[in-house]
Parts: sequence; C-alpha cells; structure tokens
Amino acid sequence: MALARLGHALTGRLRRPLHLLPPPSPPTDHYAAVAHSFALIRANTCARGFASLPYNAGGVIGYKGQSPVYAVKVLELLHQINYTRSMSTAAQTEPASLSKAPTPSQTSSKVPVGARRVGMKVVMMSPGFVYEPYSIRERISFWRRWFTLSGWRRTKEDVILEMKNAYAVSKLRKKTGYTKKQFYDQAFKIYKEVNTLTARGDTSSLRKILTERMHSTIKNELKKRQSMWSSVHWELVEPAVSIRTLRARMIGLDKNDLDKAFIQLTLEFVTKQKFEAYNSKGEVVSGDKSKEVLVKDIWVFERSLFHPGAYWRVCGRITL
Repeated sequence: MALARLGHALTGRLRRPLHLLPPPSPPTDHYAAVAHSFALIRANTCARGFASLPYNAGGVIGYKGQSPVYAVKVLELLHQINYTRSMSTAAQTEPASLSKAPTPSQTSSKVPVGARRVGMKVVMMSPGFVYEPYSIRERISFWRRWFTLSGWRRTKEDVILEMKNAYAVSKLRKKTGYTKKQFYDQAFKIYKEVNTLTARGDTSSLRKILTERMHSTIKNELKKRQSMWSSVHWELVEPAVSIRTLRARMIGLDKNDLDKAFIQLTLEFVTKQKFEAYNSKGEVVSGDKSKEVLVKDIWVFERSLFHPGAYWRVCGRITL
C-alpha cells in the first residue's frame, strides 16, 4: 500500500505544468554587468587571482549559500584593477611631446649633500660628517681599571676603540699601500697649504683640498675675519714639532661590499707659527710676526677607497 501511494504521488508531480522563470533584464550598471558575466561561472568556483577570498559565484545569481557581500568585494576589486590597468596603459602610450623634462631645481633637490650628479648617476664624494670625533678620555687608576666593574667596562671600550683603529689602518694599507711616513708628509703639506690659502682669502683654490662641508665652514670664517681685519700675515715654521695619529675610522656604504668605504684619520699637529693682523690702514691690530707661537691643531683627513684617483682632503677640525 505504501509503495502504491508513493507511485501516485510521483505521477501527480510529474503531470504538473513546468513554470519557467522570465529571463533576467539586461544589466543597467557596471556591477550588474559583471555579476551577469559571473553567472556563467560554475558554482563554488573562485575568480582567478582571488582564490583566497571566501567567494561563491552562486551567491551572485540567487544561491542561498555564503553571503554575497564577498562577491561584491571581488567585483569592486576587479573594477579598481581594470581602472588602474587602463590608466597605466594610457600612461605608457603618452606621446613624448607631452612629457615634461624635470626642472634643475627638482633634480638638484634629490641629490644628497656631499654628492655630485654625473649625468643620471649620483656619486657620493664625501659622507659629509666626522664619524666618532676624537675626544680626550678620562684617565683611571690601575686599581680601578682591574678591580672594579666600571674599570672592566672602560677597559672593554678602550679595546674596541683600538680594534677599530687597527682595522681601518689595515684596510687603508691593503687598498692604497698606506705608510705612516708618506701620509704624514702629505698631511703636513695639506695643513700648510690650507692655512696659507686661508690667510690669503683664496677660497676657490681651497675647494680641491677640502670637502664640501669643510669648504663652507672656511668661507663663513673668512667672512667673519674680513669684517674685523683687512688682511693677515701667517707663516709656518718648519719642520713640525710633532705629528701623531689620534684616531682612525672607516665609514662603509655597502655591507655587502666592504671596499666601498671612506677612511678618516684624525691627526694632531704641534707647530710653531707667526701671525699678524692689519686693519684697512695697514696698521697692526693683533699678533706679532716676529714672535713664534706654539700651536696645537687637530684635523680630520678623509679619503675614498673606491673612487679612482682619490686623494686626501680635510673634512673637519676638532676643538678640545
């Protein structure tokens, strides 16, 4: 009996007329057009490139499954991508006549301090600062150095400083064949030349043996001096009393290429000098050129390890 009733029920359902849904109206906006195109995709199929989103294409055409909000997000992303692609294509096809060349102020503003722009390549000629400037360290007693915690810390710092000095000098010797005597001779000549040109007020000749920052410092000092004195007399009594190295540092620019670096050596010059200053009438207003004065100067010299034809230049002075 149950089987007979089931058969009659199935026969009745099959005899019912089939009601077809009216065809969907043509899309009226952009999102509806994209949704209509997505209707052709099988259910549970994600759009290419958005497989990570929980999107179900059936939700767009009335499927009661996952929320259609995710489908709307996909449609918005597709719209943005298509818009961006069209804009990039238009930018690529822009005629050369419409492109504007950058002004000199725009190009010069992108060049860092201490660098020169050669064509389209920016070359750094100097770091533009003195790395770890030298300073006098406090003397500590033997007992404090070896029998206190602060002394052990100070000893560790001193060892690290000496290791930095040794590494910089060894790198310089390996790349340039550095010798102390030869370098001291070059440094003393530069020291004399800088002071002589500064006394004359010849800033243009100073540019070659000074870094950009040091050259600006000397020019500012000359302006202040000329406002007080009309001219000066400066004379160096040779040879120097003493020259010694206080500090050596290496400034690396690329951690993968240790040869691309700058070396800075801090020297102390103890010399005898003669100085005399005059006003606009030629009268002596300061100093006495007949007397020798003992002068101590601390200068920082800099040299590149990777520029062809590099030479030593003055990059700073230290006042203790």
